[in-house]
Amino acid sequence: MNRPATFAINGLLLAAAMISVAPLLWMLSASLMPAGQSNTFPPPWFPAAPTLGNYRELFARAGVGHYLFNSVVVATAGTGLSLLFNVSAGYAFAKLSFPGRERIFRSLLAALVIPAQVAMLPLFLMLRAMGLVNSYGGVIVPALASVFGIFLVRQYARSIPDEILEAARLEGAGEARIFVHIVLPLLKPILVTLAIFTFLNIWNDFMWPLIVLTDSRLQTLPVALALLSREHVQDNELMMAGSVVTVLPPLLLFLGLQRYYIQGLLLGSVKG
Repeated sequence: MNRPATFAINGLLLAAAMISVAPLLWMLSASLMPAGQSNTFPPPWFPAAPTLGNYRELFARAGVGHYLFNSVVVATAGTGLSLLFNVSAGYAFAKLSFPGRERIFRSLLAALVIPAQVAMLPLFLMLRAMGLVNSYGGVIVPALASVFGIFLVRQYARSIPDEILEAARLEGAGEARIFVHIVLPLLKPILVTLAIFTFLNIWNDFMWPLIVLTDSRLQTLPVALALLSREHVQDNELMMAGSVVTVLPPLLLFLGLQRYYIQGLLLGSVKG
């Protein structure tokens, strides 16, 4: 490829990146503006006098720290438990033989075409019968296993050579030991990928916590900010500060695990 074409492609990629990042940068800038500055037209790009007053307002008076803690607990616990169930099921469908394995897996794949909204009412009734409504468990239990997670792990686990597993069995290793000491290390890239997907899904979920959590003290951060916006409709700077608080944890998680995430996607595309 000649140099002008290279410059043109890189220029287009840079322009696309700037367009994508610009709203996030303005959100951060607006969160540091004094009250009312972002309401001017045209909106300023930079705060005239940067201040952390909006963040102090959120944590001191609005109690956002409590809702942030709720989201961290729910997303962390949900992600950890989801990995346990999805990885175990995905490995079983990939490498263990049991009656009806393929039929059960095809049935799971067929469930992907069912919209999540259709299952909300039956799921709510089941959780109410279990006594999990208005509790963290009511938010976490529906996220414990997903067809997408099982499918992702299964496709990746199929690339593990059967010879390695058979050699371990001949040496006397049990299935639990094989799973922990051999399979999990080999699945590390896809585990990180699935963990990021699951964490983001639980963290950003708005509808289900709104339905299942009736106690305001248990609400997660997205729901709490939506309710707070009703009281501060004109406080754009305060809402931008809340948006920054909401976006920052998953963004830091993604940046910290970015190398493993990309590795999992690339290896999954080659081995799937």
